[in-house]
Amino acid sequence: MMRRYDTPYMADWFAISLRWIMLVGVTVSLGLGGKLELSISWPLGIMIAWNLAMTALASLNVRMRFHRRINILVDLLLAGAFFWVQGGSHGPAFWVGLLPILTGSIFFEFLGGLITALLFSGLVIYMGMKVQDELSLAITVSVTLVVLSVVFGFLGRRIMIHMRRNRSLYFDTEEKRRSIQNERMRAIYELTSALSSTLSYKRVLESALDMSAAALNPDPEQLVSDPLVGVVMLFNGGKLRIGSARRFTTADMRVTFDAAEGILKKALDEGEPILFKDIGYDPELGRVVALRTCTSGYCFPLRSGFNVYGALLFAHPDPDYFNSERQSLLDIIGRQAVIAIQNARLYQDLVEEKERMVEVHEEARKKLARDLHDGPTQSVAAMAMRLNIAKRMMTKDVNAASEEITKLEELAHRTTKEIRHMLFTLRPLILESQGLTAAVQAMSDKMLETYSQKVTVAIDERVTSQLEMGKQGVIFYIIEEAVNNARKHAAAETIAVRLRQVEVGIALLEIVDNGVGFDIKAMAQSYDQRANSSLGMINLRERAELVNGLFQMDSALGKGTKVQVYIPLTEDAADRLHHARSR
Repeated sequence: MMRRYDTPYMADWFAISLRWIMLVGVTVSLGLGGKLELSISWPLGIMIAWNLAMTALASLNVRMRFHRRINILVDLLLAGAFFWVQGGSHGPAFWVGLLPILTGSIFFEFLGGLITALLFSGLVIYMGMKVQDELSLAITVSVTLVVLSVVFGFLGRRIMIHMRRNRSLYFDTEEKRRSIQNERMRAIYELTSALSSTLSYKRVLESALDMSAAALNPDPEQLVSDPLVGVVMLFNGGKLRIGSARRFTTADMRVTFDAAEGILKKALDEGEPILFKDIGYDPELGRVVALRTCTSGYCFPLRSGFNVYGALLFAHPDPDYFNSERQSLLDIIGRQAVIAIQNARLYQDLVEEKERMVEVHEEARKKLARDLHDGPTQSVAAMAMRLNIAKRMMTKDVNAASEEITKLEELAHRTTKEIRHMLFTLRPLILESQGLTAAVQAMSDKMLETYSQKVTVAIDERVTSQLEMGKQGVIFYIIEEAVNNARKHAAAETIAVRLRQVEVGIALLEIVDNGVGFDIKAMAQSYDQRANSSLGMINLRERAELVNGLFQMDSALGKGTKVQVYIPLTEDAADRLHHARSR
């Protein structure tokens, strides 16, 4: 019955090695004595085959049941057979009895060597009694073997004590190494859990630094005293600013970096981690007091695709601190931090978008209230007043009362048109059924019918065919907002709406009027103080962002106004459009 073990038994290898030495010695003795014949050397061949089998088992960390006892017994039988066939004490290799004695001394120390020596001595004396004048030699050989068994037993005990001590140290070291590895894996797991469970920037940065330090130094005692410096830097306003740090001074926390040269620029440009030395000579990092005592560092860029968030940097006074294992750990932590920062930013964007949508809906409600107050409400009030006048005139001047009722009818028709126009702009059903071109043309017709405002429309159907319905709705409201603003404030004779493709994947929406125009800079400076204003440029810009577009406005006093929105039709076009703008 065989059993496999995780680690090798050194006693087995020691016994195998001594057995090979003994077999080589026996072979040489036979060769020198000219006795290397099959009739007397066949046990030697069996011993060699046996030792080869034990070598194979030891290399596989496999042991038999009663492994040590079987080894001693086989060695004793084969050595006895060889001693017998090669002539006993007068043979060229009479000392072959040392083989089982050595095996017994290794496996069972003093007692094993002594018992094996006594058993083999019994064979030696038995053969000596059968041969005349050989008993005295047999007794001498037996006594020698017993004495040697005592010596070998003592040596075997010392060797086994030493081997057990080394094995214990090995297992202690291995256990400590496994414990450290488990602590690192636990730290990485906790980091992953912490980063995936929080959507707060501050908690993400704090967790990244704390878990990094714990992963690099799993031993709590070393963690407290380790002079490891860590910092997370994030871009804000075009500069790298300290988001969170360990062992930074108060002055260091206020330092900002342009990332225009040195280690930071190289890491962010290449998008790969950098192991570096001599931090004090870096043109940007050299300004940080906490880094001046450090001789080695590791910088991991926090970026995903074209999005660059910042950098994760660690430094240490030990020049060999950041070995390959620690670098791999920091790479894992850095990638997890990037994912967590992306999630936190997406969540923050969602929160801001939610707040913005609340503001948009609130402003739309206010706008509707103002439009109702300025339009239909005033008209209804005027109708009530005219009805009262007509009622009084009925008894005095019938003709005048008839004229007043005619004017009242015209006012009612005009009010109805205004209300229908407002309902149309709130939810243009024609947009859902017939598309953007029909909806804008309907809006143009209602502008002319309701307000006598001329609006020309030129929309390329090849562009609208590439726009999904959601984008068409946003574009319609951009057009409606810009046209309505021009009608109210520009006093323009004509407002032109154009949508065309200017290059592959990019469309251009233009709303141009020939009205009075305005000073954009002056208006922007006083925009927050303007009472009862609509969303204006801010609303147009935000709606342009909803279609991933770029908003531009050009106006001057007396020269009209031009609103332009560049709209990407594909994701590749969006990348080209926004990268071209950033350059």
